[in-house]
Amino acid sequence: MLWQLIIENPIYGLAAIVAIIFAISFHEFAHAYAAYKLGDNTAKDLGRLTINPLKHLDVVGTILLIIAGFGWGKPVPFNPYNLKYPKWGPAIVSIAGPLSNIILAIVSAVILKLAIMNGLSPENGLTFLLFNLVLINVILAVFNLIPVPPLDGSKILYAVLPERMAGSVAALERYGPYVLIFIVIFAGTLFGAFFSLVSQWIYSFVF
Repeated sequence: MLWQLIIENPIYGLAAIVAIIFAISFHEFAHAYAAYKLGDNTAKDLGRLTINPLKHLDVVGTILLIIAGFGWGKPVPFNPYNLKYPKWGPAIVSIAGPLSNIILAIVSAVILKLAIMNGLSPENGLTFLLFNLVLINVILAVFNLIPVPPLDGSKILYAVLPERMAGSVAALERYGPYVLIFIVIFAGTLFGAFFSLVSQWIYSFVF
């Protein structure tokens, strides 16, 4: 858990916290920016059109992230009726978050690769920060693309489902949070394996 890393190695722990905060803030900013560009000012009027972490972090979600390894940021509100594209608008706003994390992961990986090639030590705190930026952003993007409410993937699923399946969508909205809790609790081994796989891929690419 993150709190164990903070105790064992404060520098690495701080680097991990910075990476997590930046990844979440960038993710939520991307949602706000996409909604704004599509014609809805809700997030902008609430001060969410920024990467300032204070605008995006949820107190309970952040504490749980440190203690339990699972948390969340403040959802970015938007009015779907203000968006330019009624059917695809919500999906575009939703996919902006995971897409921003993928972009940030790629940029961080390239910077880390170049830094290592130019002599940056693998044990350096900056190395650990960049490594975590890649890892956390990949995990955040993949996890949010799971098509279960309230994750971003559910809005994308709604956009591609035919209208005759509206009842199924309503059921997903009703039971989605419970399904998500079930996934988090009982798919820990699967997430752990995926986490390890991504870590190995990043390590092989960089080093």
